[in-house]
Amino acid sequence: MSQSQKTKTQHILISRTDAIGDVVLTLPMAAYIKELIPGATVSFLGRTYTQPVVNTCTDVDEFINYDELKKLTEAGQVSYIRNKNIDIIIHVFPNKHVSTIARDAGIKLRIGTTNRFFHWFTCNKLVKLSRKKSDLHEAQLNLILLNPLGLTGIPSLQQVIDHYNFERIIQLPETLESTLVKDKFNLVLHPKSHGSGMEWGLDNFAGLINQLPADSYNIIITGSEKEKELLSGWIKTLPRHVIDMTGKMTLPELIAFIFNADGMLASGTGPLHLAAAAGINTLGLFPSLRPIHPGRWAPLGRRAGFLESGADDLKKITVDMVAEKIEAWTK
Repeated sequence: MSQSQKTKTQHILISRTDAIGDVVLTLPMAAYIKELIPGATVSFLGRTYTQPVVNTCTDVDEFINYDELKKLTEAGQVSYIRNKNIDIIIHVFPNKHVSTIARDAGIKLRIGTTNRFFHWFTCNKLVKLSRKKSDLHEAQLNLILLNPLGLTGIPSLQQVIDHYNFERIIQLPETLESTLVKDKFNLVLHPKSHGSGMEWGLDNFAGLINQLPADSYNIIITGSEKEKELLSGWIKTLPRHVIDMTGKMTLPELIAFIFNADGMLASGTGPLHLAAAAGINTLGLFPSLRPIHPGRWAPLGRRAGFLESGADDLKKITVDMVAEKIEAWTK
Protein backbone atom coordinates (compact mmCIF):
# COMPACT_ATOMS: atom_id res chain seq x y z
CA MET A 1 0.00 0.00 0.00
CA SER A 2 1.42 3.39 -1.01
CA GLN A 3 1.79 6.33 1.36
CA SER A 4 -0.96 8.20 -0.49
CA GLN A 5 -3.35 5.29 0.02
CA LYS A 6 -2.50 5.20 3.69
CA THR A 7 -3.24 8.92 4.01
CA LYS A 8 -6.66 8.55 2.42
CA THR A 9 -7.68 5.56 4.50
CA GLN A 10 -9.46 6.60 7.67
CA HIS A 11 -11.90 3.96 8.91
CA ILE A 12 -10.88 0.33 9.49
CA LEU A 13 -13.24 -2.37 10.75
CA ILE A 14 -11.97 -5.46 12.59
CA SER A 15 -14.46 -8.30 12.37
CA ARG A 16 -14.28 -10.99 15.04
CA THR A 17 -17.69 -12.40 15.93
CA ASP A 18 -16.65 -15.27 18.21
CA ALA A 19 -15.72 -15.76 21.88
CA ILE A 20 -14.13 -13.66 24.63
CA GLY A 21 -10.64 -15.17 24.55
CA ASP A 22 -10.48 -14.85 20.76
CA VAL A 23 -11.49 -11.20 21.01
CA VAL A 24 -8.89 -10.45 23.70
CA LEU A 25 -6.14 -11.85 21.50
CA THR A 26 -7.38 -9.79 18.55
CA LEU A 27 -7.47 -6.40 20.27
CA PRO A 28 -3.71 -5.67 19.95
CA MET A 29 -4.44 -5.45 16.22
CA ALA A 30 -6.18 -2.11 16.85
CA ALA A 31 -2.98 -0.61 18.26
CA TYR A 32 -0.96 -1.91 15.32
CA ILE A 33 -3.44 -0.39 12.86
CA LYS A 34 -3.09 3.02 14.49
CA GLU A 35 0.67 2.75 14.19
CA LEU A 36 0.45 1.79 10.52
CA ILE A 37 -2.20 4.39 9.67
CA PRO A 38 -1.89 7.40 12.00
CA GLY A 39 -5.20 9.15 12.60
CA ALA A 40 -7.27 6.16 11.56
CA THR A 41 -10.59 5.33 13.19
CA VAL A 42 -10.78 1.70 14.28
CA SER A 43 -14.11 -0.04 14.79
CA PHE A 44 -14.74 -3.58 16.00
CA LEU A 45 -17.58 -5.84 14.87
CA GLY A 46 -18.43 -8.34 17.59
CA ARG A 47 -21.15 -10.08 19.55
CA THR A 48 -23.20 -8.50 22.32
CA TYR A 49 -21.53 -10.50 25.08
CA THR A 50 -18.02 -9.50 23.99
CA GLN A 51 -18.73 -5.75 23.88
CA PRO A 52 -17.52 -5.13 27.46
CA VAL A 53 -14.20 -6.73 26.50
CA VAL A 54 -13.81 -4.54 23.40
CA ASN A 55 -14.79 -1.47 25.41
CA THR A 56 -11.71 -1.89 27.62
CA CYS A 57 -9.40 -1.22 24.67
CA THR A 58 -8.51 2.43 24.18
CA ASP A 59 -7.47 1.79 20.57
CA VAL A 60 -11.01 0.86 19.49
CA ASP A 61 -13.13 3.90 18.68
CA GLU A 62 -16.49 2.23 18.09
CA PHE A 63 -18.14 -1.12 18.71
CA ILE A 64 -20.55 -2.39 16.05
CA ASN A 65 -22.93 -5.00 17.43
CA TYR A 66 -23.28 -7.96 15.09
CA ASP A 67 -26.30 -9.32 16.96
CA GLU A 68 -28.14 -6.02 16.48
CA LEU A 69 -27.03 -5.80 12.85
CA LYS A 70 -28.58 -9.20 12.13
CA LYS A 71 -31.98 -7.95 13.28
CA LEU A 72 -32.16 -5.58 10.27
CA THR A 73 -33.42 -6.60 6.87
CA GLU A 74 -30.81 -7.72 4.36
CA ALA A 75 -30.97 -4.34 2.65
CA GLY A 76 -30.90 -2.61 6.03
CA GLN A 77 -27.72 -4.44 7.01
CA VAL A 78 -25.95 -3.36 3.84
CA SER A 79 -27.18 0.21 4.24
CA TYR A 80 -26.05 0.36 7.85
CA ILE A 81 -22.51 -0.75 7.02
CA ARG A 82 -22.36 1.52 3.95
CA ASN A 83 -23.32 4.52 6.09
CA LYS A 84 -20.38 3.83 8.42
CA ASN A 85 -18.04 4.88 5.58
CA ILE A 86 -15.65 2.04 6.24
CA ASP A 87 -12.57 1.95 4.01
CA ILE A 88 -11.12 -1.40 5.09
CA ILE A 89 -12.52 -4.50 6.74
CA ILE A 90 -10.30 -7.23 8.18
CA HIS A 91 -12.05 -10.58 8.52
CA VAL A 92 -10.13 -12.00 11.48
CA PHE A 93 -12.87 -14.56 12.13
CA PRO A 94 -14.22 -15.83 8.80
CA ASN A 95 -17.96 -15.19 8.62
CA LYS A 96 -19.69 -15.65 5.28
CA HIS A 97 -22.58 -13.39 6.24
CA VAL A 98 -20.32 -10.53 7.32
CA SER A 99 -18.06 -10.85 4.28
CA THR A 100 -21.07 -10.72 1.95
CA ILE A 101 -22.44 -7.59 3.64
CA ALA A 102 -19.03 -5.92 3.45
CA ARG A 103 -18.78 -6.62 -0.28
CA ASP A 104 -22.34 -5.44 -0.99
CA ALA A 105 -21.77 -2.29 1.10
CA GLY A 106 -18.88 -1.36 -1.19
CA ILE A 107 -16.05 -1.41 1.36
CA LYS A 108 -13.01 -0.69 -0.78
CA LEU A 109 -10.47 -3.05 0.75
CA ARG A 110 -11.74 -6.38 2.12
CA ILE A 111 -9.04 -8.58 3.66
CA GLY A 112 -9.61 -12.28 4.23
CA THR A 113 -7.74 -15.59 4.17
CA THR A 114 -7.19 -17.81 1.16
CA ASN A 115 -8.43 -20.93 2.95
CA ARG A 116 -12.06 -19.81 3.14
CA PHE A 117 -13.74 -20.50 -0.20
CA PHE A 118 -16.31 -17.72 0.20
CA HIS A 119 -13.53 -15.15 0.64
CA TRP A 120 -12.57 -15.67 -2.99
CA PHE A 121 -15.93 -14.14 -3.95
CA THR A 122 -16.31 -11.55 -1.19
CA CYS A 123 -12.79 -10.25 -0.50
CA ASN A 124 -10.42 -8.42 -2.83
CA LYS A 125 -7.23 -8.99 -0.83
CA LEU A 126 -6.44 -12.55 0.22
CA VAL A 127 -3.75 -13.46 2.72
CA LYS A 128 -2.32 -16.97 2.86
CA LEU A 129 -2.93 -18.07 6.42
CA SER A 130 -3.44 -21.55 7.86
CA ARG A 131 -4.07 -21.53 11.59
CA LYS A 132 -4.38 -25.28 12.14
CA LYS A 133 -0.93 -26.14 10.83
CA SER A 134 0.92 -23.10 12.15
CA ASP A 135 3.24 -23.03 15.17
CA LEU A 136 2.49 -19.35 15.75
CA HIS A 137 0.36 -18.01 18.58
CA GLU A 138 -3.23 -16.99 17.80
CA ALA A 139 -2.40 -13.32 18.40
CA GLN A 140 0.49 -13.50 15.92
CA LEU A 141 -1.70 -15.24 13.35
CA ASN A 142 -4.23 -12.43 13.64
CA LEU A 143 -1.59 -9.84 12.87
CA ILE A 144 -0.54 -11.54 9.63
CA LEU A 145 -3.80 -10.13 8.24
CA LEU A 146 -2.24 -6.66 8.57
CA ASN A 147 0.40 -7.43 5.93
CA PRO A 148 -1.66 -5.64 3.23
CA LEU A 149 -1.57 -2.52 5.45
CA GLY A 150 2.21 -2.56 5.65
CA LEU A 151 3.01 -4.71 8.68
CA THR A 152 6.20 -6.59 7.88
CA GLY A 153 7.44 -9.62 9.73
CA ILE A 154 5.73 -11.35 12.62
CA PRO A 155 5.77 -9.48 15.95
CA SER A 156 7.20 -11.30 18.94
CA LEU A 157 4.84 -12.24 21.75
CA GLN A 158 6.40 -9.53 23.91
CA GLN A 159 5.68 -6.97 21.21
CA VAL A 160 2.07 -8.14 21.10
CA ILE A 161 1.82 -7.75 24.88
CA ASP A 162 3.16 -4.22 24.58
CA HIS A 163 0.20 -3.42 22.31
CA TYR A 164 -2.43 -4.34 24.90
CA ASN A 165 -4.16 -1.13 25.96
CA PHE A 166 -6.81 -2.41 28.38
CA GLU A 167 -7.48 0.77 30.29
CA ARG A 168 -11.22 1.52 30.18
CA ILE A 169 -12.31 -0.33 33.32
CA ILE A 170 -15.46 0.44 35.31
CA GLN A 171 -15.29 1.39 38.96
CA LEU A 172 -15.70 -1.81 40.93
CA PRO A 173 -18.86 -1.62 43.09
CA GLU A 174 -18.13 -1.49 46.80
CA THR A 175 -19.94 -4.77 47.41
CA LEU A 176 -17.52 -6.51 45.07
CA GLU A 177 -14.46 -4.53 46.08
CA SER A 178 -14.99 -5.57 49.70
CA THR A 179 -14.47 -9.19 48.62
CA LEU A 180 -10.82 -8.39 47.89
CA VAL A 181 -8.61 -7.94 50.95
CA LYS A 182 -5.37 -6.02 51.35
CA ASP A 183 -3.51 -8.32 53.75
CA LYS A 184 -3.76 -11.48 51.63
CA PHE A 185 -3.04 -12.57 48.07
CA ASN A 186 -6.37 -12.37 46.22
CA LEU A 187 -6.41 -15.50 44.07
CA VAL A 188 -9.20 -16.06 41.56
CA LEU A 189 -9.90 -19.67 40.57
CA HIS A 190 -11.99 -20.20 37.42
CA PRO A 191 -12.56 -23.99 37.24
CA LYS A 192 -14.90 -24.24 34.24
CA SER A 193 -14.34 -23.27 30.61
CA HIS A 194 -17.67 -23.38 28.72
CA GLY A 195 -16.00 -26.01 26.54
CA SER A 196 -13.33 -23.62 25.25
CA GLY A 197 -10.49 -25.28 27.14
CA MET A 198 -9.63 -28.60 28.74
CA GLU A 199 -10.59 -28.54 32.42
CA TRP A 200 -8.26 -29.54 35.24
CA GLY A 201 -10.96 -31.15 37.40
CA LEU A 202 -12.71 -30.00 40.57
CA ASP A 203 -10.81 -32.47 42.77
CA ASN A 204 -7.54 -30.83 41.73
CA PHE A 205 -8.88 -27.35 42.47
CA ALA A 206 -10.05 -28.55 45.88
CA GLY A 207 -6.63 -30.08 46.54
CA LEU A 208 -4.97 -26.80 45.63
CA ILE A 209 -7.27 -24.83 47.93
CA ASN A 210 -6.43 -27.14 50.83
CA GLN A 211 -2.71 -26.81 50.13
CA LEU A 212 -2.58 -22.99 50.02
CA PRO A 213 -2.46 -21.46 53.54
CA ALA A 214 -5.71 -19.69 54.42
CA ASP A 215 -3.85 -16.95 56.29
CA SER A 216 -1.97 -15.97 53.11
CA TYR A 217 -4.53 -16.48 50.33
CA ASN A 218 -7.98 -15.00 49.82
CA ILE A 219 -9.49 -17.50 47.40
CA ILE A 220 -12.41 -16.54 45.16
CA ILE A 221 -14.26 -18.90 42.82
CA THR A 222 -15.69 -17.31 39.68
CA GLY A 223 -17.95 -18.59 36.94
CA SER A 224 -20.96 -17.69 34.83
CA GLU A 225 -24.60 -18.16 35.84
CA LYS A 226 -24.64 -21.53 34.06
CA GLU A 227 -21.40 -22.54 35.74
CA LYS A 228 -22.84 -21.56 39.13
CA GLU A 229 -25.35 -24.40 38.79
CA LEU A 230 -22.57 -26.84 37.91
CA LEU A 231 -20.33 -25.74 40.78
CA SER A 232 -22.79 -25.12 43.61
CA GLY A 233 -22.62 -28.62 45.10
CA TRP A 234 -18.82 -28.71 44.89
CA ILE A 235 -18.40 -25.27 46.43
CA LYS A 236 -20.36 -26.40 49.52
CA THR A 237 -17.62 -28.96 50.19
CA LEU A 238 -14.82 -26.37 50.22
CA PRO A 239 -13.30 -24.72 53.31
CA ARG A 240 -15.40 -21.90 54.76
CA HIS A 241 -12.89 -19.18 53.90
CA VAL A 242 -13.36 -19.74 50.13
CA ILE A 243 -15.59 -17.05 48.58
CA ASP A 244 -18.19 -18.07 46.00
CA MET A 245 -18.63 -15.37 43.34
CA THR A 246 -20.11 -17.61 40.63
CA GLY A 247 -22.97 -15.97 38.77
CA LYS A 248 -22.70 -12.79 40.85
CA MET A 249 -21.01 -10.44 38.39
CA THR A 250 -21.76 -8.94 35.02
CA LEU A 251 -18.95 -9.16 32.49
CA PRO A 252 -17.87 -5.52 33.02
CA GLU A 253 -17.79 -6.22 36.77
CA LEU A 254 -15.83 -9.45 36.27
CA ILE A 255 -13.27 -7.58 34.15
CA ALA A 256 -12.88 -4.92 36.84
CA PHE A 257 -12.71 -7.60 39.53
CA ILE A 258 -9.93 -9.40 37.70
CA PHE A 259 -8.02 -6.14 37.25
CA ASN A 260 -8.16 -5.59 41.01
CA ALA A 261 -7.22 -9.16 41.98
CA ASP A 262 -3.66 -10.42 42.41
CA GLY A 263 -3.74 -13.65 40.43
CA MET A 264 -5.84 -16.08 38.43
CA LEU A 265 -5.72 -19.79 37.67
CA ALA A 266 -7.79 -21.23 34.80
CA SER A 267 -7.64 -23.41 31.72
CA GLY A 268 -7.62 -21.89 28.23
CA THR A 269 -10.78 -19.81 28.59
CA GLY A 270 -11.85 -16.17 28.20
CA PRO A 271 -11.24 -15.00 31.80
CA LEU A 272 -7.69 -16.41 31.64
CA HIS A 273 -6.90 -14.15 28.68
CA LEU A 274 -8.58 -11.19 30.38
CA ALA A 275 -6.38 -11.70 33.44
CA ALA A 276 -3.25 -11.90 31.32
CA ALA A 277 -4.15 -8.73 29.43
CA ALA A 278 -4.89 -7.00 32.74
CA GLY A 279 -1.30 -7.63 33.76
CA ILE A 280 -1.98 -9.64 36.93
CA ASN A 281 -0.31 -12.95 37.81
CA THR A 282 -1.92 -15.49 35.49
CA LEU A 283 -1.45 -19.24 35.18
CA GLY A 284 -3.06 -21.25 32.40
CA LEU A 285 -3.28 -25.03 32.29
CA PHE A 286 -2.95 -26.68 28.87
CA PRO A 287 -2.63 -30.09 27.27
CA SER A 288 -0.06 -30.77 24.55
CA LEU A 289 -2.85 -31.26 22.07
CA ARG A 290 -3.41 -29.38 18.84
CA PRO A 291 -5.13 -27.03 18.32
CA ILE A 292 -5.62 -26.15 22.03
CA HIS A 293 -1.97 -26.34 23.07
CA PRO A 294 -0.24 -23.32 24.70
CA GLY A 295 1.84 -22.61 21.62
CA ARG A 296 -1.39 -21.42 20.06
CA TRP A 297 -3.41 -20.24 23.07
CA ALA A 298 -1.07 -19.39 25.97
CA PRO A 299 -2.16 -16.32 27.96
CA LEU A 300 -0.23 -13.22 26.93
CA GLY A 301 0.62 -10.73 29.65
CA ARG A 302 3.47 -9.18 31.58
CA ARG A 303 2.96 -11.66 34.43
CA ALA A 304 1.31 -14.52 32.57
CA GLY A 305 2.54 -18.10 32.31
CA PHE A 306 1.32 -21.62 31.78
CA LEU A 307 1.84 -25.26 32.60
CA GLU A 308 1.73 -27.77 29.75
CA SER A 309 0.90 -31.39 30.49
CA GLY A 310 3.05 -33.10 27.86
CA ALA A 311 0.05 -35.28 27.07
CA ASP A 312 -3.39 -35.09 25.45
CA ASP A 313 -5.01 -34.40 28.83
CA LEU A 314 -4.15 -32.51 32.03
CA LYS A 315 -3.58 -35.52 34.30
CA LYS A 316 0.19 -34.96 34.51
CA ILE A 317 -0.29 -31.45 35.92
CA THR A 318 -0.33 -32.09 39.67
CA VAL A 319 -1.59 -29.97 42.55
CA ASP A 320 2.00 -29.61 43.79
CA MET A 321 3.13 -28.25 40.41
CA VAL A 322 0.39 -25.62 40.37
CA ALA A 323 0.87 -24.70 44.03
CA GLU A 324 4.59 -24.16 43.45
CA LYS A 325 3.87 -21.71 40.62
CA ILE A 326 1.28 -19.79 42.63
CA GLU A 327 3.39 -19.63 45.78
CA ALA A 328 6.25 -18.20 43.69
CA TRP A 329 4.03 -15.19 42.96
CA THR A 330 4.06 -14.18 46.62
CA LYS A 331 7.81 -14.56 47.17
